[in-house]
Amino acid sequence: MILTIADKHKAVKGKYRISEDMLLTIALIGGAAAEYITMKCIRHKTQHKKFMIGLPLMILLQIALIILVLYISKL
Repeated sequence: MILTIADKHKAVKGKYRISEDMLLTIALIGGAAAEYITMKCIRHKTQHKKFMIGLPLMILLQIALIILVLYISKL
């Protein structure tokens, strides 16, 4: 979330940007929902297919992993 806002700010100022790979990596390790919400709120990266498709897929994957962990822990 903070990185997405920082990247948007840097984009507006024309400064060195945070790489898309870094933003996607942070999303993959657990920040996909926050990044997706932030992205939509500040209208950043909304034209990039890898964000518009990739982040929702990551969210679904993270939900599935949470459900799996909860299921396994009840065994």
